[in-house]
Amino acid sequence: MEKRKLPRRQLSQTQFIAYGFMVMIVIGTLLLMLPWSSKSGESQGFLDCLFTAVSASCVTGLIVADTWSNWTIFGQLVILTMIQIGGLGFVTIGVFISIVLRRKIGLKQRGLMQESVNTLHLSGVVKLARKIIFGTIIIEGTGAILLALRFIPQFGLAQGIYYGVFHSISAFCNAGFDLMGCASPYNSLVDYSGDWLVNLVIMSLIVIGGLGFIVWDDISRHKLDFKSYMLHSKIVLLTTTALMFAGALLIGISERNNLMAQMGAGEKIWTSLFASVTARTAGFNTIDIAAMRPASKLVTIFLMFIGGNPGSTAGGVKTTTIVVMILYVFSTIRGTNGVNVFGRRLEEDSIKRASCICTINLCLALTVSTIILMIQDLNAMDVLLETFSAIGTVGMSAGITRDLNVLSRLLVILLMYCGRIGSLSFALTFTQNMKTAKVRLPEGKITIG
Repeated sequence: MEKRKLPRRQLSQTQFIAYGFMVMIVIGTLLLMLPWSSKSGESQGFLDCLFTAVSASCVTGLIVADTWSNWTIFGQLVILTMIQIGGLGFVTIGVFISIVLRRKIGLKQRGLMQESVNTLHLSGVVKLARKIIFGTIIIEGTGAILLALRFIPQFGLAQGIYYGVFHSISAFCNAGFDLMGCASPYNSLVDYSGDWLVNLVIMSLIVIGGLGFIVWDDISRHKLDFKSYMLHSKIVLLTTTALMFAGALLIGISERNNLMAQMGAGEKIWTSLFASVTARTAGFNTIDIAAMRPASKLVTIFLMFIGGNPGSTAGGVKTTTIVVMILYVFSTIRGTNGVNVFGRRLEEDSIKRASCICTINLCLALTVSTIILMIQDLNAMDVLLETFSAIGTVGMSAGITRDLNVLSRLLVILLMYCGRIGSLSFALTFTQNMKTAKVRLPEGKITIG
């Protein structure tokens, strides 16, 4: 008898992206484990390399070893490559390579591109990939040149250019990795708290990278005509601006008699703005995070939870998710028919996804925080800052990352991975091939509230 061939199981778009990041992490881990990746000349431990590879690939910035002090130029370039691929997405880079090689891009590849950058329409994704790559080169290149103007006088020509390139890519991809350990390990950009050029360039790169590629495309087509923007772009731009200045105001008020007590008015403004912007998933810092007041840490956690915007280099639950949830609450209170904004009614699926994403991220961060506090004697606020930083792919830390034990580090690794591919997407990788019965059960009533 002829044997029946079993049908091949097809990976969903979500699963393909999730497994693709896994492959990139494995390759990065193996490269970092090579002896010439470490300045000690010896192979680093597997867990440290895995943690660094996940943090770089998921553009987080949490580190267990100072980047400059621990890794050679080769190791640093491996980290930088993972940051660039993780920030733009390997699907976007793959589509662009296909364009350069003039290969035909099929419907499957276009669908993957749509899923990767969260664009609303399948049409035009190939042109969008081209815009993303060229836009990234121009923006990162400009940032590198401007940063090099500050770093060359300080570090010399070659090192100054290299530092400019490294920090420009890290900032644009919202990664938060830095090489300022040459002055003091784990120092980040504290020495530049009053430097207007470094502050302005880094903040601009973070914001532009965190806006989202859909917004880029919208702005490039409609320039400054706000009324012509898509509903998505309007929400993103207004929410990003509001969060940036509101966060700066709250942190500035909280720290005015603490970390900013000895600063002049100009430095206080730069420091407050930087602290607000970088908390939206970038991970750099110009003040000591561990020494911040609890109120400032709580504001930072809130900003990290929200994060950037969909289809960007940033993480978090995203601004649109929070806006949808807030609008839904007000809509329910007012008893309006549906959720309305800017003369449009939001689709029900958006509300469901927003609810799922907020709930999953919050539960994951709080669950991991609870486990870490049960197995290690650490400050609760610092642990919350660490876990929300991980799932928001931010990279800000009160300095406890290197104090985490094996289990705690593995849990933080899981959070970083979920944060980059999306917590809902991570859950869907296990359920999308499950068959569900197409039967609607009878309704049952329960009391809510």
